[in-house]
Amino acid sequence: MSSFKTIEWKDDRVLMIDQRSLPLREVYIECLMFEDVAQAIKDMVIRGAPAIGVAAAMGIALGAHKSKRKDKIEFLAELKEISTVISNTRPTAVNLFWAVKRMMNLVNENKDKDIDWIRNRLVEEAKKIYEEDISICKRIGKVGSELIKDGDTVLTHCNAGALATAGYGTALGVIRAAFQEGKRIKVIASETRPFLQGARLTAWELDKDGIPVTIITDNMAGYVMSKGMVNSVVVGADRIASNGDVANKIGTYPLSILSRFHNIPFYVAAPISTIDYNCPSGDQIPIEKRDTKEVTHIMGNKITPDVEVLNPAFDITPSDHVSSIITEKGITEAPYSKSLRALLG
Repeated sequence: MSSFKTIEWKDDRVLMIDQRSLPLREVYIECLMFEDVAQAIKDMVIRGAPAIGVAAAMGIALGAHKSKRKDKIEFLAELKEISTVISNTRPTAVNLFWAVKRMMNLVNENKDKDIDWIRNRLVEEAKKIYEEDISICKRIGKVGSELIKDGDTVLTHCNAGALATAGYGTALGVIRAAFQEGKRIKVIASETRPFLQGARLTAWELDKDGIPVTIITDNMAGYVMSKGMVNSVVVGADRIASNGDVANKIGTYPLSILSRFHNIPFYVAAPISTIDYNCPSGDQIPIEKRDTKEVTHIMGNKITPDVEVLNPAFDITPSDHVSSIITEKGITEAPYSKSLRALLG
């Protein structure tokens, strides 16, 4: 486990580490109402597909717990409204919609129960999703660690660690597991403009856990690969299409091209809940466009002239650039349309 908590349910409220303040300050915020959770997801207080899924579940549970409705029909209508608000926070990470669907399925399957039963059961389910996520990430780490050799240097992009999950990590879970097995590994973390998740978050949590890490700017990846300084690339995912196309933080796609050119394995680590079996290819994955100030400003300081700015949060890596997809149920390889479907069996 990591030495900090990304999110937790405590004393009828949801606590989150404020990832916007890292690495300068380790601050935790309290979400007293479901609206607070929704805003935290929107504002990237919490981010990373699995962590967003956990937050979504806890947001619905918090809304149910704080509801003052005494009429069953009104209570169920309120839960539906809460689920809609949570669903509308961010469009790309499929774990959010997976968690909302799971929570609302529980409600719809138990409409005959009284309000208190539903309310308490939703809180239990949210806690269960939290615990499951940690367990799943540990399995991903154990499965994927066999791909990392003693002495390897692994390049990673964005943050797919404990901060992006309930507490262990997907891509960093693989790295963390390999390190815990005694393998002498090093990590190169790209800074990940414009939100700097690599420089601020990945470097912070790896350093906190004693795993050697070096930060590079995003445009240095080709250089370190050309110098033989990278043995493999491991990234997370916000959504994986049924054909194996991967939506991940902007900048992942060019890394896959560089990896392919330099014959470096390119691995994606993600839970099965990140696979969207209803999405045939990456062309159908919605790409979130974020506030242009994330590009024009750094730490509140403006760095650009007043010109047009483009700020897509994610890009699509084609499946034929992906060496393997690491899940809690095993390592899959092309053709992904078959190997990913086999995971459901």
